[in-house]
Amino acid sequence: MNTKLLYDARAEALFVSDLQPSQRLTQQSVRNAIARSIRSHGSRGCAALVALEYGEHPDTAVRRMIWARTAVELFTAHAQVFAA
Repeated sequence: MNTKLLYDARAEALFVSDLQPSQRLTQQSVRNAIARSIRSHGSRGCAALVALEYGEHPDTAVRRMIWARTAVELFTAHAQVFAA
């Protein structure tokens, strides 16, 4: 899987996780939330749930995806790899 696809899959997994933007995020909490989502739904299942949220709640889904992508950039190894 290339770096961009892995980054997107992590963002989708965090998007569908139970972690909330109001919580204090740590590298460990973000990684754990991503891992739980992938184990529960698989990467395709996470993508399907993201699509469902965009269909049902597009106004809040956009804000949550921005939060998820930012958290993935800040709290995973992707920050250094993706920026290059």
